[in-house]
Amino acid sequence: MWLGSERTVVVGPGASFAITSGTPFQLRNTGTDPVECVAVTMPPWPGEDEAEIVSGPWIARLETPADDPD
Repeated sequence: MWLGSERTVVVGPGASFAITSGTPFQLRNTGTDPVECVAVTMPPWPGEDEAEIVSGPWIARLETPADDPD
């Protein structure tokens, strides 16, 4: 996971972490198994207008099981 300022941390099963408000972040799966994660925001997330797209170290993309040709 990239947490702004070029800081990258490794996360794995059972990991938890806090992302301070305003911190840009990206999550990347380098394994072969799908990633499942839960995100909780406090206070509740105000909506899509709150998110800002920023540059990170990886190309942003979303792949779902339906995208997998196998």
